[in-house]
Amino acid sequence: MRRFFFSALLPLILMGSFSCKDRRQNILPEVNFNIYINVNEPQFFDLQVPSGWIYFGGNTVDLIIYRNTTEEFTALDARSTYQIEDDCMVQVMDDNVLIEDPCSGSQWLIMDGSVVTGPAGAPLLNYETSFNSTTGILNVYN
Repeated sequence: MRRFFFSALLPLILMGSFSCKDRRQNILPEVNFNIYINVNEPQFFDLQVPSGWIYFGGNTVDLIIYRNTTEEFTALDARSTYQIEDDCMVQVMDDNVLIEDPCSGSQWLIMDGSVVTGPAGAPLLNYETSFNSTTGILNVYN
């Protein structure tokens, strides 16, 4: 009886470990950072109004920052979540609504990084933001 139990349990354990490994391959490593941006400065002009966005390239992370409303921002990692080993950087499309991975054709919404189409199954990494409307300072962090 004990032998039967272990022989039945072993395949389940092995299947579970392979499925966890496959899921981890599609997860980008998060990068620790803490960035402050004054949206009133000229180089961040596009962030002064809702639906405006910018690329922000830093030493530690490349971001797409989008202004949803007068008080809310979205900060997305600019690395594609599809075949992460390819290190493909996403680009905002001309419609200013979609973000596309030029390597796979996958597309995400700029407003929240959710998948629209393509082989990518995971949304873009979304980082934390806080905004002080009095000072115009946007904090993007992980």
